[in-house]
Amino acid sequence: MNYIFLGMPGSGKGTQVELLVKKLNIPMISTGNLFRKNIKNETKLGLKVKDILEKGDLVPDKVTFEMMSAEIKNMDISQGLILDGYPRSLRQAELLKDILNIDIILNIELSEDQVLLRIGGRRTCKCGETYHLKFNPPQKEGVCDKCGQELYIRDDAQEETIKNRIKVYKEQTEPLIKYYGDKVINIDGNPSIPEVTEEIFRKLGISD
Repeated sequence: MNYIFLGMPGSGKGTQVELLVKKLNIPMISTGNLFRKNIKNETKLGLKVKDILEKGDLVPDKVTFEMMSAEIKNMDISQGLILDGYPRSLRQAELLKDILNIDIILNIELSEDQVLLRIGGRRTCKCGETYHLKFNPPQKEGVCDKCGQELYIRDDAQEETIKNRIKVYKEQTEPLIKYYGDKVINIDGNPSIPEVTEEIFRKLGISD
């Protein structure tokens, strides 16, 4: 079985993907991880996509597909595969169907207000520690518990960027829900992580 996770930024897709990967013991591909790896290594692709991602826009379909297809070819997917962050557009879905059959789409639903709350409340330290103003606040406002440095808001957590990411998702990714039709399973993304996981497992017929 091959799975796709859909959902707006901040919906918890990445966390749920990791939990399902552990449960099913099958590989996964995250375009976000692939992009970050290339950006960190300052590859040609990494330099190309860095500015695009910081603005909250989508990387061109051709670039993403070439990277994704190469990754799939180098993996053993005989027992199944989970895709996180791909496809993100109808064009990407059309390209994907030529190399991979998708069986189930898990769509984690979250309101725009919740997206703004979850992402907009994130704070980061240069040492690598991360916080959230509501869910995981530092002991002293604006200061890292670990090293005492001042916390900052990453570019992708700025309100303007978040709203742009929501707009891009609704215009380019949300139409995939209709495209995949009865393969889509809707999941309420508002409850706690364990509750969302429980709903996913239950709807997939997987025992805890």
